[in-house]
Amino acid sequence: MTEKRSRLSSRQKGVIFLLISAFSFAVMALFINLAGDMPVFMKAFFRNLVAIAMSYIMLARSPEKFKIKKGSMPGLIMRASFGTIGILANFYAISNTNMSDAMMLNKLSPFFAMLTSIIILKEAADGFQWAAILTAIVGAVFVVKPTFLFGKLGVTGDSIFPLVIALIGGVCAGIAYAFLRKVTVNGERPIIVVAFFSTFSCVILIPFIIFTYQPITPLQLFYCVMTGVAACFGQIFISSAYAACPAKEISIYDYSTVIFTAMLGLFVLGEIPDMLSIIGYAIIIGASVLNYLYNNNFLKFKKKTGAG
Repeated sequence: MTEKRSRLSSRQKGVIFLLISAFSFAVMALFINLAGDMPVFMKAFFRNLVAIAMSYIMLARSPEKFKIKKGSMPGLIMRASFGTIGILANFYAISNTNMSDAMMLNKLSPFFAMLTSIIILKEAADGFQWAAILTAIVGAVFVVKPTFLFGKLGVTGDSIFPLVIALIGGVCAGIAYAFLRKVTVNGERPIIVVAFFSTFSCVILIPFIIFTYQPITPLQLFYCVMTGVAACFGQIFISSAYAACPAKEISIYDYSTVIFTAMLGLFVLGEIPDMLSIIGYAIIIGASVLNYLYNNNFLKFKKKTGAG
């Protein structure tokens, strides 16, 4: 009974942390959009620079300070490498296409997180959980509206390119999240993951900023700083979420970022989603709810039958 309560508690915490993270990343997307026309490398740099400051302050106040757990370095490097590519792809897509569509493709990352987790963590999903992920992807198709499925209602021309970049970002983010869980499951602190990733990204981006530098306004600087603040909270809570619970049980909730992004786009930017997008959002929410109910009932069933 104690084990059951503990597992349920961990899963519920994971869901709550992931929802908070999703809202934080939606706010981040809004500030990226508001920053306007400036190099994506500069946007990513400022986003991570703020995260460095916030995470370093937290680490300085912690008992273990900046100590990295033995054996964590390979996983931290892989998380940071794929995470950096994912950020650049996501920022480019948000800046060059509809904000909620870009976030939707980026949030295919749980699917790729599950695939990667199967390989590196041996966390196999069952049939229902696979069905929930695939259902969410169907929802994504309605949001993206490819021409070969929706004809004249679909996306055509140059606008396809940023959506492809967003998809690449989702793949890289999913791989990064799997390595994130690997290091946190092995005992690494989430705040260390945030600090290492942010530092790694900033160092890697410096040469690109030098070659693409352009002056920015004080207002753009403010938006970039706020992007970093929102992203830092998003990283901390998503690290805590995947540390608390396996990706296969909670990753579907990462799609809520798209819902939050669409709401912010509507109320702040005046972006009104079309009917196909609304259908896609509804499918994604439905998949999330069904997956959560299934996980609860499945664990209760195992307990009653004495399985597991």
